[in-house]
Amino acid sequence: MPAPSLDDLRRYAVARTLFKPTTLPGAIKKLGFVQADPIRAPARAQDLTLRHRVNDYRAGDLERRYTRLAIEEDCLVNYGFLPREHLALMHPREAAKPWDAETRRKAAEVLAFVRERGRVHPREVEQHFAHGRMRNYWGGSGNASTHLLDGMHYRGLLRVVRRDSGTRIYEAVEHAPADESPAGRARRAAALIELIVRKYAPLPAGSLTYLVRLLGYGAPHLAAQTQAALRLAREELASLRIDGTTWYWPADENPASRRHAPDDAVRLLAPFDPVVWDRRRFELLWGWTYKFEAYTPAPQRQFGYYALPLLWHDRVIGWANVSAPEGRPQPAFGYVEGRKPHGAAFRAALDDELGRMAEFLAAR
Repeated sequence: MPAPSLDDLRRYAVARTLFKPTTLPGAIKKLGFVQADPIRAPARAQDLTLRHRVNDYRAGDLERRYTRLAIEEDCLVNYGFLPREHLALMHPREAAKPWDAETRRKAAEVLAFVRERGRVHPREVEQHFAHGRMRNYWGGSGNASTHLLDGMHYRGLLRVVRRDSGTRIYEAVEHAPADESPAGRARRAAALIELIVRKYAPLPAGSLTYLVRLLGYGAPHLAAQTQAALRLAREELASLRIDGTTWYWPADENPASRRHAPDDAVRLLAPFDPVVWDRRRFELLWGWTYKFEAYTPAPQRQFGYYALPLLWHDRVIGWANVSAPEGRPQPAFGYVEGRKPHGAAFRAALDDELGRMAEFLAAR
């Protein structure tokens, strides 16, 4: 087997995650995890990610079909959607910062209330308990009941049963006891690392380390085990050093395979799409720095509020900010080389992508 080149890794990075479109549950299972984001520009990140991988996908399908699928809103390296089977790797979850006695008392009262009601809206909890306001993570003021429900969901006391106009509706849940033996904890940690490698490979060494650190969000109680599993993974994964960077990928995959040849499509990707999520890898593979600037002050933005990376063949050649008045995509493009590629092939492929975007945004 020939050693992969950087070009091979680039084609492999695109082809392995932009698989042939399938069903919604099939795509989520194959991805292992879909990162969520509430911004709609022109749709939420989870919808923008799934539209390339699910047949006839429309914006909002994930939320509409959520109650009928074996998936959960939960945490892994960040917040999103994942197959229900993966929850056993992280739950019962032990938060890094324990609650004080007063918070534990309030949580017990709310849990009893939820069990009695069956399913609750945060507004019902606030009306019943009047927890008041509290300072939130960004320095502003937030609803204390909502914050408590978030914490209960994170700790595995509640699950999101559905959303009403974007608001989480909760019900009580109990997770099966985990195997807390040293071997059991080690197996779960190894499975979590396999999950993130399967999703984000090929990975530069620094990105692999960073992702394992981010597992402290989904499985903070397995921190020691994930570090030990990382050391073992470095020995068992396939790897290669190119231009001073060590790359890792699953040992049963071949980045140099001819089946990773790129297609002719143009794709507008979500900022958190697995093709472009890893900014370190992005710069190594495509030679420029892409930034997500939704929370950057407007005068300081280089790419725009919600720039969607523009992929053509196996190259990310620019970006677009897309508005969609009445569901009609209106993109504003930027190109790394300063101008749109010449030729009818690119123009036709871009028109096809904008047509797919319009269909995606159209109401069912």
